[in-house]
Amino acid sequence: MPVPRTVIEQIKQIIPPLNGSLHKGQSGRVGVLGGAFEYTGAPFFAAISALRLGADLSHVICAPSAAQAIKSYSPDLIVHPILNEETAPSSVERTLRSLLSRLHALVMGPGMGREPYMQSYARMALSIAREQAMFVVLDADALWMVQEDFSLIKGYRRAVLTPNVVEFKRLSESAGISPDVPAKERAAELSKHLGGVLVLQKGATDLIASDTTGEAASLAASGLDEEDGERQRLREVIEVDVEGGLKRCGGQGDVLSGTVGAMLAWGKCYEDGAFGDGSIPVSRLPLLAAVGGSMVTRTSSRRAFEVEGRGLVTQDMLPQLGKSFSEVFGEDLWAGEKGRL
Repeated sequence: MPVPRTVIEQIKQIIPPLNGSLHKGQSGRVGVLGGAFEYTGAPFFAAISALRLGADLSHVICAPSAAQAIKSYSPDLIVHPILNEETAPSSVERTLRSLLSRLHALVMGPGMGREPYMQSYARMALSIAREQAMFVVLDADALWMVQEDFSLIKGYRRAVLTPNVVEFKRLSESAGISPDVPAKERAAELSKHLGGVLVLQKGATDLIASDTTGEAASLAASGLDEEDGERQRLREVIEVDVEGGLKRCGGQGDVLSGTVGAMLAWGKCYEDGAFGDGSIPVSRLPLLAAVGGSMVTRTSSRRAFEVEGRGLVTQDMLPQLGKSFSEVFGEDLWAGEKGRL
């Protein structure tokens, strides 16, 4: 089923205008928490995808053992090698608080790993992000972290989970979702169990689900006012059936987490009044970001596959992100009125 036109029009409203009215940073500052000794590609793909979609600044918060490699991949990324196993947690916390206060959205999980010290720092970062009412994307090993302790994210409606087939199965089993629930309703059931946290279930088609009708849904914990929250107290499931590529390779999910992170950062700029009329409820921004990120990423995968075929690797998708944005949302929104010939 095609994405409703009303949803696409709402997504367009949270895309920063290219008309010279904004200064550096008002088109989004994204952070990616991940990157350890064995994992350097995933955080790079997430962070560079946020930039390629149109975020102004992209930061990678990683372990020192990953920093040099990530820096070598691109000079456009700002790399913070602060997740040091040998550093006192109180010192890392001070640095994290300062850094996160300057960001609009945080992507957690790509290349994070399950080492106890990385998981501990991730919990710390998530706690700070919640205190600061940041939008967050949780993928890969951040999903494993949440699966082990749902209280970390329960009721926080500024969060987006992006599980693949295996990750979704684990999350559903941990949440006690019955296998008898129809397949296309399970993402909404998981969202309800988590108190309205948005779930982007990746698959042949992507299911974006939000259910805020349960008692666990929290307004205060999410930095939402009562009027906004009650107006959005509902169950909504959107299926993104935009054609993707036929080659599935490691790293494509990291691209998705980066594009969703960029759109969440745009949503935060919209919420802060940098642009737009403020008519879209803040509680709706995670759904719009997830749908928009899914549509662009799937289109990028298809376009890259048309060029590379069976030899497709994730890096081939990066040059296609801008073209894919134009295909989905229009050239004017990508290049601005002054960019047209």
